[in-house]
Amino acid sequence: MLTVLLAALALASPALAGQAVSLKADVASAGSLVTLGDLFDGAGAAARTPLATRSGASVVLDAASVQLAARRAGLDWANAEGLHKIVVRGGGLEAAPVSSASPISPGAAPPARGNVEVLTYARSLNAGEIVQPTDLTWIKTAAAPSDAPSDAGMVIGQAAKRPLRAGAVVMAHDYGAAQVIKAGDIVSVSFEADGISLTLEGKSMASAGVGDILPVQNTLSKRVIQTIATGPGQAVVGPAADQLKAARSLRYAAR
Repeated sequence: MLTVLLAALALASPALAGQAVSLKADVASAGSLVTLGDLFDGAGAAARTPLATRSGASVVLDAASVQLAARRAGLDWANAEGLHKIVVRGGGLEAAPVSSASPISPGAAPPARGNVEVLTYARSLNAGEIVQPTDLTWIKTAAAPSDAPSDAGMVIGQAAKRPLRAGAVVMAHDYGAAQVIKAGDIVSVSFEADGISLTLEGKSMASAGVGDILPVQNTLSKRVIQTIATGPGQAVVGPAADQLKAARSLRYAAR
């Protein structure tokens, strides 16, 4: 259990005019005690001022509390980056976890290094749950996986593909479009081109969210065709499907 000392520091007498300091690129503590010197370059005599004790591999500090503690110790940290959390790891940098189910492929961008902000889950989610704004939080960490989203808007409103643990770093393969069609549902498939409009009914062979590729079996011919899901019980083929596929590719390329 973490023994956080920031509250005690907040009760200390105010310090004199602060010495400007900057957050270190690599935040780590050699021992169990986390001090201002572990976090800031140029901490001087205040370097040994304790902030927290680390009983595990890392400890997460509230940036506003750290800023207050630094001020009371005579240091001025502007926090120009607007950070919310700072993760202090033991002994040195540790890369944020990358799931073995999604290894970094050759040619992929390397993980971002240094003290960066990454999205994490504020609570555990079950598979199929829709991610809400309150389910996400930014933390300061030593490194971020290459597929970690840089914008919370990419995640909010999406559905969890699997159970997700509170505190885990958010990664692109964690979430996807909320399912609007389940396997076995009757689906109306539309085709439009050159003034021709056709509709047929079929049975969904899989579950899908809006924009997902959905195999549908024609109830008459029993032939399975590849469609794009557009809503509950609705899918398209032809030019409309091609446009949705292109939009989907652009969306994932931008992540």
